[in-house]
Amino acid sequence: MAPETTSPRPRALTIAGSDSGGGAGIQADLKTFSALGVFGTTAITAVTVQNTLGVSGYEELSPSTVADQIRAVVTDIGVDAAKTGMLASRAIVEAVADAVAETGVRNLVVDPVFVSKHGHALLAEDAVEALRSRILPLATLVTPNLPEASGLVGEPVRTPEEMERAARRLVELGARAALVKGGHLEGTEGADDLFFDGERLEWLRRERIPTRHTHGTGCVLSSAIAAYLALGLELPEAVRAGKAFVTEAIRHALALGGGIGPVDPLWGIPPARPAVAG
Repeated sequence: MAPETTSPRPRALTIAGSDSGGGAGIQADLKTFSALGVFGTTAITAVTVQNTLGVSGYEELSPSTVADQIRAVVTDIGVDAAKTGMLASRAIVEAVADAVAETGVRNLVVDPVFVSKHGHALLAEDAVEALRSRILPLATLVTPNLPEASGLVGEPVRTPEEMERAARRLVELGARAALVKGGHLEGTEGADDLFFDGERLEWLRRERIPTRHTHGTGCVLSSAIAAYLALGLELPEAVRAGKAFVTEAIRHALALGGGIGPVDPLWGIPPARPAVAG
């Protein structure tokens, strides 16, 4: 269990893969945590080989190493909120579930990463059931996009009505709340997400920003929500604040590389001027 200590700064843990291009994964999560004044820690699940053009490969860490990272962080530094991203395999999903339950991690935001922005698979097919049965019951919030929601509930999710059914089903499966992201909705002018916590059903409506540079959107959203939970916001407020934060990160997206550039979680922080001695 986490030590009962007073922390000088809120603490958040990301359990996810490493993105060598820096736009998603633990790199995006740590940038988001820092931008919001939260101390970030990591449990790395896999090392990906990627840039703005796509993912060319990845190597998983052993499930025991992933779980031991979680235990090492929680039992010493402590965790006020955590998030999961790329979990890669059934064995890692199960090891993460065991470690999270054992150490009593609270405020767990689950970003069920199935594929990369370029369509590369980042979760083995046999891991989906483990994610559904082992991780969802531990989740304070699950944040699937439409394809991920479809995979988790086992039926198509393509319309606002199907988004509502999926959100209700995800809560039935054990998540405390669901945020079904509508970025893939066709025929809509906005970027509308649906929040459901078992009682309240709320549409979070924001403008759809015209840019192809959207790498890391889901990571930044889920890590921002985790950071706001670590800062003490209640879940609905944390979700609204996270949605507003990622909207600005998309607005300030960076046209880096020759493919899909990253959103910028550091959008609110101006470049530092070098200190001058004397």
